[in-house]
Order: sequence, then structure tokens, then C-alpha cells
Amino acid sequence: MRRDIFQAIADPTRRAIIALIALQAMTPNAIADNFHTTRQSVSKHLRILTECELVKQEQQGREIYYSLEISKMKEIDQWLSQFRKIWEARYNQLDKVLLTMKKQKK
Repeated sequence: MRRDIFQAIADPTRRAIIALIALQAMTPNAIADNFHTTRQSVSKHLRILTECELVKQEQQGREIYYSLEISKMKEIDQWLSQFRKIWEARYNQLDKVLLTMKKQKK
């Protein structure tokens, strides 16, 4: 089943896995060492992230290393950018109101 990237990042464990492997590629065992859960549970999360193409696998000898797929993260960033513009405009409006209030107090 093909999953949506937003379904993948909805889970806090998967977001934590993304944060871990953003720094360096890691094996499933190394990733699992950072969580209070089973190796099988981490493998399930990795499978979902792989299906969504948020992480990629690379075989090195007998080990599989997982690393972040930056291009898919850009897709998330593009979606968020529309909201970022709205938030920035609202913060700018708030700054103006606060500045006006501060001037009125003087």
C-alpha cells in the first residue's frame, strides 16, 4: 500500500527517526537503540518511511543503512510554506500593533 508522506510524519516515533537519520545514516539496530520499543516496531516504522520515500536504504555488506531522502522533505516544506507566509504576515501585523501600543504609552 502506497502511503502519503503526511501519514508518515504524523507519528511522533517516525518524526524522531527522521531526526536521527538526518544527521547520519544508521542501521535499524542503531536506530532502535534510541527508543524504548522493540526492533520489530522500529522496522515497521522504517518500512512506512521507505514506502513514502522519506528514507532510502543502502546495503553495505550485511548491514542496511537508512538515510533521509532530502527531496521528499522539500515536498513537505513546500506544503508548509503556504502557511509560513500567513504566519509571517500575522506576526508582522502583531508587531505593528505592539509598536503602536508602545508609542501610545509614551
